[in-house]
Amino acid sequence: MYPEQGDRTVTMPIVPSPLVRTRFAPSPTGFMHLGSARTALFNWLAARHAGGEMLLRIEDTDAERSQPELIEMILGTLEWLGIDWDGEVVYQSKRADDHTAAVDSLLADGRAYWCGCSRDDIDLRHKERGGKPGYDGFCRDRGLGPGDDRVVRFRSPAEGDTVIDDVVRGEVRFANVDIEDFVIRRSNGSAMFITANAVDDIFMGITHIVRGEDLLPATPKIVLLRESLHAKERPTFAHLPLIVNEKRQKLSKRRDDVALESYRDRGILPEAMVNYLATLGWGPPDGVEVRPIAEIVALFDLANVTKSSAFFDVKKLESFNGDHIRGLPLADFVDRALPFVRNALLPAGADPATFDAGPFEVMAPLVQERVKRLDEAPDFVDFLYGDPVMDADAWAKTMDKDADLARRMLDTAVDLLGALNDWEPTAINDAIIGFADANEISRKKAQGPVRVAVTGRAVGPPLWEAMAVLGRDGSLSRLRSARAKLG
Repeated sequence: MYPEQGDRTVTMPIVPSPLVRTRFAPSPTGFMHLGSARTALFNWLAARHAGGEMLLRIEDTDAERSQPELIEMILGTLEWLGIDWDGEVVYQSKRADDHTAAVDSLLADGRAYWCGCSRDDIDLRHKERGGKPGYDGFCRDRGLGPGDDRVVRFRSPAEGDTVIDDVVRGEVRFANVDIEDFVIRRSNGSAMFITANAVDDIFMGITHIVRGEDLLPATPKIVLLRESLHAKERPTFAHLPLIVNEKRQKLSKRRDDVALESYRDRGILPEAMVNYLATLGWGPPDGVEVRPIAEIVALFDLANVTKSSAFFDVKKLESFNGDHIRGLPLADFVDRALPFVRNALLPAGADPATFDAGPFEVMAPLVQERVKRLDEAPDFVDFLYGDPVMDADAWAKTMDKDADLARRMLDTAVDLLGALNDWEPTAINDAIIGFADANEISRKKAQGPVRVAVTGRAVGPPLWEAMAVLGRDGSLSRLRSARAKLG
């Protein structure tokens, strides 16, 4: 136990601060995970709602894994999401001297000690004694000094509880007897992650620590370290619920599609992703989920974050995305969707500057009404940029299943449309639908063969508008080609 502490409960009261200062502290070991993005967002929302600051710290002490390109990936993803930060980025690797000084002060105060036990030593003693696994305090009172293969351990209190008043989870109590003397400095002299984390939070003046609930078990160690380092205030803790898949399993990069870049590359808008992530564990009091970020900032409150796991539903994300797409000004939609259309439809090796955006721009209002992802846009206009790729199922169901009707409609379409004076959607519609109504043919069945012949698919953009853009010659050529294929 600490000097003069006795068996009292170690509880540090939350000290109100006029400034909310959160931090997002990712480790650059790969792509940005959906869970990390949600953590960054909730830190940002908490800070912006309170008129405070969100700081960014890159926890790059693992030199082998923290490559510059991975750090750039994190920064780029945050910028794509619109999550900005205050001040300069803090790189944990540059603060090693402060971490060393903190451990030295704990050693000097008797709140840490040197330990020469190897992992094998610890496991062997546990095997001999049984009971709870883990370190048993063997070196606590041996008075060892520094040496090869020796680590520094924190001297955890032996009695009482460490209590965390968590905004999300309420009061969480940890028995100090269950907190082993944990390592705070490795045998190579570098500080452990938990040490650097506590020291840097104090240095940066962090008032609110918002992170995933999987880090809750480490929180009493953070609290004990901060107390021993004479931190004046305890931060407010908020441990966010886990994000799970449809099987209620925690999202895993080995099993689930969790890379934010994957959704970006499929045409999820950043504002839609941010909007949807905000609903994973939190909901607006008025129940309106799809809304602009400014409204989310105004309504957000950590106290309203739920304890329950949050289900990441791709279909719901795409629904959000569709709503945001339809809310874009048309020119903005064209600018965002055009790269997807060009990349999909431009011939390999062709100069992007040669791509004719005109047909897509004409169809854009109709495409915007129908897509849920930007990468769906090419499928609505590809037939305007070359001969359609015929969908085998569409041909079988529409042409082969009722070949007599298909032949009749294609012959009729060629005759009627070839005689039109005005090649525009209303005239095309009146010709085909007028024939169908006069001959008591279902309008859907009448349009089917024409649509498949012109676009190669059974579904797509409004047919008459599409044919108007394609032109008389292109439309008639495809109708005749399909008719010949039917025999």
